[in-house]
Amino acid sequence: MQAGRPTGPLVQGYEVIIGFETHTQLTTKSKIFSRASTAFGAEPNTQASAVDFALPGALPVMNKGAVQRAIEFGLAVNAHIAESSVFARKNYFYPDLPKGYQISQFEIPVVQGGSVEFFLPSTGSGQALEKKTVRLVRAHLEEDAGKSLHEDFIGMSGIDLNRAGTPLLEIVTEPDMRSSLEAVAYAKELHKIVTWIGICDGNMQEGSFRCDANVSVRKPGAELGTRREIKNLNSFKFMQQAIDYEVRWQIEQLEDGHAIQQATVLFDPDTGETRSMRTKEDAADYRYFPDPDLPPLVVSREWVEQVRSEMTELPRVMAARFVKDYGLPEYDAETLTQSKEMAAYFEATVAACGQAKLASNWVMGELSRRLKQEEGSFRRVKVHPIELGALLTRINDGSISNNAAKQVFEDMWASVELGPNGGRIINVTIHESIRVTDSIDATIARLGLKQMSDTGELEKIIDEVLAANAKNVEEVKAGNTKAFNALVGQAMKATKGKANPAQVNELLKKKLG
Repeated sequence: MQAGRPTGPLVQGYEVIIGFETHTQLTTKSKIFSRASTAFGAEPNTQASAVDFALPGALPVMNKGAVQRAIEFGLAVNAHIAESSVFARKNYFYPDLPKGYQISQFEIPVVQGGSVEFFLPSTGSGQALEKKTVRLVRAHLEEDAGKSLHEDFIGMSGIDLNRAGTPLLEIVTEPDMRSSLEAVAYAKELHKIVTWIGICDGNMQEGSFRCDANVSVRKPGAELGTRREIKNLNSFKFMQQAIDYEVRWQIEQLEDGHAIQQATVLFDPDTGETRSMRTKEDAADYRYFPDPDLPPLVVSREWVEQVRSEMTELPRVMAARFVKDYGLPEYDAETLTQSKEMAAYFEATVAACGQAKLASNWVMGELSRRLKQEEGSFRRVKVHPIELGALLTRINDGSISNNAAKQVFEDMWASVELGPNGGRIINVTIHESIRVTDSIDATIARLGLKQMSDTGELEKIIDEVLAANAKNVEEVKAGNTKAFNALVGQAMKATKGKANPAQVNELLKKKLG
């Protein structure tokens, strides 16, 4: 890994250096070198074959689907796809590794370079959002190991080899991250990419997407410090907690005069602490050598271009299209492409109302807020995009205010019970679209939220407000803007919030000269 990246915020006078290795389980139905199933949840040791054990006479055969998924990832991050790459044996002993070695790629990986871009989340401080780029070193294919099962209540451990041989794409970064906030933002963006293009289901609880964070600290301008690797982080929340604890621990050790020893550590969410698992090996300790049973992996340019032509629109490409076609800010476009479902919902809403920025604000704001409250997703949305589009149309044409629209939205959301099959993103005919608009209008009328459209009636109310607030009128004429805002508030109160605030402002300014 290389140093030389811009420094980030210092922690107690130290610079934090973070690199990631992410094990992405690929969505093939069979294992990387055998035909054994990769289905999750089977009885222990029922999905492991002779090839997975490397029994005498059993030879590995490359899974083409795994290679194709590696190519798709390389294209998604603008990486180089090697025309020829090599598999090696990584030798080490561990109870859940029945071969005594792991087939992986070392010197020549199939995916080389690339980058992942993302925005840091807002801290609420009012600062401009910052766009970050993390450079990738490589993404290489390898087989997964088995899994150790520890049954504490009976004091025994067992080995489940169902996972042995499952295809992985290990994605390795440069040490470009400078805080746990950046690290989590990177991991979320990577998770979005691999699930978007369909090469991984992204289920962190089942181990489909596991992150290892290499963490070190140093004084600004000094050589890179000794890193410790936090293994198998399968939650974004725990990821941030683990990195923050590890940073504090390393700084305390250095401040007390102790040297950091390279090690592999685990995070305990119950205590919020990392604990050493084993001293960390270097590449030489694994005694890599080319696997004699596997020839070089050859990927033709024709195959790469075929995969490129068949790939879905990538999130970064879609985000650029949202900026160009809809005139959205870059941050909006990046946020709306967090998932295919969210992007599809936004586009359907825009098609229904023709107001891209207004739709963006509502999808990122009110709609996302409700889904977060209910721990839902855009697969389980209670308000159809055409319904939201009809509501936004009524905001745009002045029928209701934005605040009133939120009340209508709450009423719409509360009136829907979702079935077991999810939300309401369905194909809707023109006739049904008209029915939806009529339904929105009926809801607005039922709740008594329609804005006043009679200018004469509004002028009469404003005249009464001015007559009743003579002191404020004098203060406005003397240049007091707060007094003007008070008059606006009184006018809105008199109309029970049904007046158009812009129209109220305009009429008040006209009458006050």
